Amino acid sequence: MIRINLLPQKQQTAQTDANTLQVAVLVAFLLELAGLFFVQRTKQRELEAVKAEAAAIRGQIDQIGLEIANHKQIQEELKSLREREVAIERLQSVRVGPTAVLLELSRVLTPEKGPTVDRMRLEQLRRDAPQLVPNPSWDARRLWLTGYKEAERNATVAGFARDAEDVSEFLRRLSLSNYFEEVKLLPAEKVLDPQTKEQLVRFEFSAKVRF
Repeated sequence: MIRINLLPQKQQTAQTDANTLQVAVLVAFLLELAGLFFVQRTKQRELEAVKAEAAAIRGQIDQIGLEIANHKQIQEELKSLREREVAIERLQSVRVGPTAVLLELSRVLTPEKGPTVDRMRLEQLRRDAPQLVPNPSWDARRLWLTGYKEAERNATVAGFARDAEDVSEFLRRLSLSNYFEEVKLLPAEKVLDPQTKEQLVRFEFSAKVRF
């Protein structure tokens, strides 16, 4: 059977162009769709990466939060421990300190002994101010104590001496001692011993104790 194309040539050409255009539009649409799909997948991967990073950061924040959750409590416990340590040191000082000071007074008033003093300091005084160095031949029995009071590390020492030179020697020794500072002689007076009828010097010192 023989077909005869009765359509005009122009109409046939137009139909072909329309088909070609449709194909081109379809191809372009498919390409655009593929491009959009590719972009969407890329953005999806980027979003997932950002979410993963955000989750990791939140995890770090939560971990830090757990670590510092008890920070205030720890600080309070440390403060309490420090306060207890200071209190124990004070108690130890109160127990040992006055005893050490009384022993120092005993050394000062013991013949052939003297105050606890740094040797280099004593040698320096011998060169620069020999008048401040204790007299090794002083008879400590020429002076005796009748009272010792100490409160808040402020001490008062009272006693009697044969004469003013004995009081001066005692002052030199206390001033050199590592256990006393700011030693001051309070007003002294001469008194008569009712038993021996000898004239004595009643004295009193104030000082700060160190222990």
